[in-house]
Amino acid sequence: MNGVELNLADGTRCLRNVLGRFATGVVAVAALDDDGRRAGLAANSFCSVSLVPPLVSFCVARTSTSWPRIRTAPLIGITILGFEQREAAVRLAVTGSDKFRGMPWVTSPGGAPILDGALAWLECSVEAEHPAGDHDIVVARVHRLDAEADGDPLLFFRGAYGRLSR
Repeated sequence: MNGVELNLADGTRCLRNVLGRFATGVVAVAALDDDGRRAGLAANSFCSVSLVPPLVSFCVARTSTSWPRIRTAPLIGITILGFEQREAAVRLAVTGSDKFRGMPWVTSPGGAPILDGALAWLECSVEAEHPAGDHDIVVARVHRLDAEADGDPLLFFRGAYGRLSR
């Protein structure tokens, strides 16, 4: 095993190729912005951080146009997406237009937007943000949560959405 030494010319491509072989789940992160409109993004970097206190994290690209609208909200909704919600992930991953048009959303008890029919959801507040290269690591405190539906999780693997093979 020799490996490939990262360099500026092709480092990003090689890194994406290698890291893309790690399958992840996909979440929708959403909140009401200062004008009361829903803002959201898709993330595949979601993970648990701590049980006591209950903390989770996700990473957001510094180029995100949605995160500045979400970060100041008192509560954010994190929806764990099922395979049947892959279209929502695609729509939330792009910039522009009304990302939420035609998508069935509900409101968490505290008022955060949650995608209806999801596998699970968490109502959180932003606890901290840590700069990390071209992304920020967001740590969020969980206030409420529920596992809503059964089904296959939405996975992201090698640059594409997929499902578990059973």
